[in-house]
Amino acid sequence: MNHRWKPNVTVAAVIERDGRFLLVEEETADGLRFNQPAGHLEANESLLCAVARETMEETAHPFVPEYLVGVYQWPRPQGDVAYLRFAFGGWAGEGDPARALDEGIVRAVWMTLEELRATHARHRSPLVLQCVEDWLSGRRYGLELLRHYDCGDRNPS
Repeated sequence: MNHRWKPNVTVAAVIERDGRFLLVEEETADGLRFNQPAGHLEANESLLCAVARETMEETAHPFVPEYLVGVYQWPRPQGDVAYLRFAFGGWAGEGDPARALDEGIVRAVWMTLEELRATHARHRSPLVLQCVEDWLSGRRYGLELLRHYDCGDRNPS
């Protein structure tokens, strides 16, 4: 059998405001878990558009990515799925309280680093705390590292 392995490409937003980080509490097969606003890259979507879309859908906050915080490769311990996460830091506007959040998202919540560390057992993955710690250590890479080619386009954006 010619089986080709492919990781799940995801994006995540690391958003800090006044020493707190914007997270979501979401329903999972393992119960309620905390995660950054995050989700899967869709067909023909740029990484930057994906992280802005996912943040809006999950938190009702507009998000403008300004930096790449890191690229994380994480195989789940169950061995069934591997993720390739692109985490972005940037600016988030005020949330729209009238906007419905994605299915499965219980709430958007601002948490301190201490609160994040205290709830590590309820994180969706070890990437949640790692992305925040990388942000706090100053990891900020320019978005010019990324090139997105639209279908048929010869010029990257």
